[in-house]
Amino acid sequence: MQLPQSGYKIKEISPETTYEVRRPVLRPGRPPAECFFEGDNDPDTFHLGLYKENELIGVASFMKTASKSFLFKDQFQLRGMAVLPFYKGKGYGAALLKEGEIRIKKITKEPFLWFNARDYAVGFYEKFGYQTFGEKFDIPGVCPHIIMYKHL
Repeated sequence: MQLPQSGYKIKEISPETTYEVRRPVLRPGRPPAECFFEGDNDPDTFHLGLYKENELIGVASFMKTASKSFLFKDQFQLRGMAVLPFYKGKGYGAALLKEGEIRIKKITKEPFLWFNARDYAVGFYEKFGYQTFGEKFDIPGVCPHIIMYKHL
């Protein structure tokens, strides 16, 4: 896993803080209300922000949400992972993903992570051992997605 060498910090943030990156990356030109995801405020959800020199450049949310497609008891869903365009390809997304995996492993006995990946991001997640499941599907107004998963 390629991680940036230094100069960044990952910490827990509020759901509202994620909107600073979710909106321009995942919902450009859309109203701020579309940046809220069901489960954002659940007590088992945690949100990570990646800061480079005090600038929020990446976010990821991890929600204790079960998919009917999998039988694992302790499932988490990754939602709203995004890195500002200027910083893509520099290992910051990998750092967010790894930190989320570490935290999930600490709080559950059978850690399992799944998510709906944008079709163009599948290659990124495959590099970290995630597998696709089922067929592509369209999220209206967003883009095609496919379910991905990994038993941590």
